[in-house]
Amino acid sequence: MAYAATTADATRPMAAEERKVIFASSLGTVFEWYDFYLYGSLAAVISKQFFSGVNPTAAFIFALMAFAAGFAVRPFGALVFGRLGDLIGRKYTFLVTILIMGASTFIVGILPGYASIGIAAPVILIGLRLLQGLALGGEYGGAATYVAEHAPHGRRGAYTSWIQTTATLGLFLSLLVILGCRVSMSPEAFDDWGWRIPFLLSIVLLGVSVWIRMKLSESPAFKRMKEEGKTSKAPLTESFGQWKNLKVVLLALFGLVAGQAVVWYTGQFYALFFLTQTLKVDAQPANLMIAAALLLGTPFFVIFGSLSDRIGRKPIIMAGLLLSIVTYFPIFKAITHYANPALEQAIATAPVVVTADPNECSFQFNPVGTSKFTSSCDIAKSALVRRGIPYTNETAPAGTVAQVKVGSTVIPSFNASAAPAAPASVSVGHGPAPAAAAPAAGATFEKSVGDALKAAGYPPKADPAQTNTFMTIVLLTVLVIYVTMVYAPIAAMLVELFPTRIRYTSMSLPYHIGNGWFGGFLPTTSFAIVAATGDIYSGLWYPIIIAAATLVIGLLFVRETKDVDIYAND
Repeated sequence: MAYAATTADATRPMAAEERKVIFASSLGTVFEWYDFYLYGSLAAVISKQFFSGVNPTAAFIFALMAFAAGFAVRPFGALVFGRLGDLIGRKYTFLVTILIMGASTFIVGILPGYASIGIAAPVILIGLRLLQGLALGGEYGGAATYVAEHAPHGRRGAYTSWIQTTATLGLFLSLLVILGCRVSMSPEAFDDWGWRIPFLLSIVLLGVSVWIRMKLSESPAFKRMKEEGKTSKAPLTESFGQWKNLKVVLLALFGLVAGQAVVWYTGQFYALFFLTQTLKVDAQPANLMIAAALLLGTPFFVIFGSLSDRIGRKPIIMAGLLLSIVTYFPIFKAITHYANPALEQAIATAPVVVTADPNECSFQFNPVGTSKFTSSCDIAKSALVRRGIPYTNETAPAGTVAQVKVGSTVIPSFNASAAPAAPASVSVGHGPAPAAAAPAAGATFEKSVGDALKAAGYPPKADPAQTNTFMTIVLLTVLVIYVTMVYAPIAAMLVELFPTRIRYTSMSLPYHIGNGWFGGFLPTTSFAIVAATGDIYSGLWYPIIIAAATLVIGLLFVRETKDVDIYAND
């Protein structure tokens, strides 16, 4: 296949070979994201299967930590496979990544649980999860680079935007397959063996992806560079050991990807978390609403990718960041209004206040399940956080026993630090459970809080009859459109920032640090903020602050790249 697209190519129709490149690269990447997100979608079931040797709360925490491990190792996968991609070629490297991902996912589907093989089960599971993270770290950079290097000059935004749809489509596909399995069998059967079906299906997807990718030729830009003997002998050293390239890597991370990542994870993951954990919308309707928003919003990836070829990558990304910063609070408050109006009404008419000595109050987040929450403040707040009830704080004199005020009803807490107590634990997504102190006092306090909340109109869960599904989907779709604005042009822009000889390595690392770390840990970090403050919207400060920092750095220091000749200076 001929290489080196020219400016004149920008107006010609897409060639058959180029369509095959986009289809094969995108399809394989969809399947990788499908594999990756299956674990997160089934974390609650997996915790019962593989971490049953500990109590249920700790099991769920360990399952989430294993999920996070996949995010943590993504940058290392970017280094390993980025280096291979710049040394031996794009095509064969992302063939390796999809084989690793597909095989790891299939093995999870046949892996015996804790009841069968004991501690070996979670150890093997975490090992497979780490392999998935490493593979994904090499997949995206390879696919984006491969497609961009096939694209005509002036069409890279449009061509690579198809790659940008893959994470959303992979999430959508995982939700769809899981939903199909759930509705086709009883909940007991799904929890027992049905959860394995989505993992086992990955072997079919793997076969199709590998078969299609084997038919592709190497990237024309890499082939040209190799023929001219200009490949990098040490892509890691050249990418990160020389300031002129390292500076661009840092600008790509802090001036583009970090903000893109938090907007992406807020619009697609934190929104689901907010619906199910904070607003208490049942899992099935919440997943369906998210799936509908993804379906409606996904075409905008191609729209904004194509638009970036005309007006530039930077204006679209920066506009998406700015809109997110300005509108996140009103949008999430509106989601509360339409998804759970009873909760909104209760907050307005009977606000909950915790009055306590600040020195008694701990940080209401315990990721390893070992902390004991025994002060009266801890017990009061943890009782509310577990129920997803927002509250405000008032300062009391030192030594005062904390109290919870629900509207006009006041419930005194109690101090359990002097009583024998079992270790307390936290259910991530539901908040910390109070220490099991004097059983009678604890039971009385819990009942009093529950009765007061019920009397004040706080719903135990969202009432489907009161949920305005249409408006909720509209708001969720707006969040997805913000995702498409920041995400659609990012692949083309990252490709255009770096020379061909180190492109795979250089673009992969900032992308996966941004999305794996800044984005991947967003739900946990935001939940910690909510648990500490009592404000159900305070978790939005994390993505807003990161997006604002990226907006400033991007506007001031990141250059526009749409007219860059990616074949020059190689």
